[in-house]
Amino acid sequence: MKKSKLNALIELLDDPDILVFGMVEKELLKETHEIIPELEKKWESSFDENCQERIENIIQNLQFKKTRDKLQNWLSTSPEDQNLIDGFCIVDHFQYPDLNPLNLQLKVETLRKSIWLELNNSLTLLEKTTILNHFLFNMNGYSVNLSNAHSPQNCFLNQVLDTKKGNSISMSIFYTILARQLELPAQLIDFPKNPLVAMVDSDLAQKVHGSSHHSDVLFYINPSNKGSITSRKEIEYHLKRNEYLPFNEYTEPKPDSLFIKRLLESLQESYLSVGFTEKEERIKELLRLFNE
Repeated sequence: MKKSKLNALIELLDDPDILVFGMVEKELLKETHEIIPELEKKWESSFDENCQERIENIIQNLQFKKTRDKLQNWLSTSPEDQNLIDGFCIVDHFQYPDLNPLNLQLKVETLRKSIWLELNNSLTLLEKTTILNHFLFNMNGYSVNLSNAHSPQNCFLNQVLDTKKGNSISMSIFYTILARQLELPAQLIDFPKNPLVAMVDSDLAQKVHGSSHHSDVLFYINPSNKGSITSRKEIEYHLKRNEYLPFNEYTEPKPDSLFIKRLLESLQESYLSVGFTEKEERIKELLRLFNE
């Protein structure tokens, strides 16, 4: 849209005629988030509260459109090319549209470097995992937020990094991102009510990533319990006792996209629990993209 036409439409946002505003809003919402700075200028220069509210709503709609497009693009990428931290940042963008993903990636990289200094090639995978767990949970105090379990903030990477608190899903995704950046063959497991992380035979890690290929899981990690390490035998015993079948549904790696979906489902439940019904409806719209 030409700037002259854009400015003419923006000037009509304070028109008292609801039909005029309806036409203007429809035209503006056809545009991308790139027109937001011009809308913000109008908001700052306006003394009409009704006009300011209209602008705020249009900006929110354009920001949501950008988030939806980002998620759609991420989902359309082949599973082996999907970057888990990019998916996590898209969820953050829903609540924090001005957040710079690079800042989050730099914080994760700082953590990675600190742990990497303690690792060397002579260590076994189990030993490397133990060092990661000690650094993350004992030295830095990352944990599941039990005191405010239903807060939407538990679902955002920026909040996990700032508060060192999350929920079982966000902590598992965060752990997997960090482990992979340390070149550990971590895959996510859709364990009932509490995602786990599996360390997989490194020769098979690439093959199972994003597929249902049967993997050689060496051991499992529970980031919700300070990274406690357990075996397949113990996992299958728990599943059998609680009648979760078939076993491979809950013991084999699943695509990363499933866990971004689980994160959004958790966010939806959190918004519902605190009464943010409008945000909950928008999360539903994002979740529909996983079925397309």
